[in-house]
Amino acid sequence: MAVTTLHQTFKTQVTPARMFKALILDSHNLCPKLMFSSVKNIEFVEGDGDVGSIKQINFTEASPMKYMKHRIDALDKERFMCKYTLIETDPFMDKLEYVTYEVKFEPYGLRGCLCRLTSEYKAKEGTVIKEEDIEHGKDRAIGMYEVVEAYLMAHPHAYE
Repeated sequence: MAVTTLHQTFKTQVTPARMFKALILDSHNLCPKLMFSSVKNIEFVEGDGDVGSIKQINFTEASPMKYMKHRIDALDKERFMCKYTLIETDPFMDKLEYVTYEVKFEPYGLRGCLCRLTSEYKAKEGTVIKEEDIEHGKDRAIGMYEVVEAYLMAHPHAYE
């Protein structure tokens, strides 16, 4: 089966360092507070956030998924980059071999950044990935980034 690759780029008015700290390094604390209607909690089931750690996101009853687990494959705190793999979720893993994500935050303008996301979806043999499933995941990711950006703009000293 072929790999479907999706590239997304969007601009924020927050520095790369603050976006990286909030969305990557401290998402397990911040995201459940900001997205309490959909994210119940986020916990490390292995490790403490470094490479090899496994993070589980538990969703509320309002979400179509109960949980998802990610393994952190690469983490570069100086270059504000993280790569991770979706290793378990419901109900989509019956269709997928894997999904990998790479996130990079790059300086843009005086105090903003470009968020570059690359997602790779590999379907299991004989399975077709529906574009609406990919679009739904893309929309959720962008929504999360926008919520965090709004929080950081409203709290200019958070995650300095």
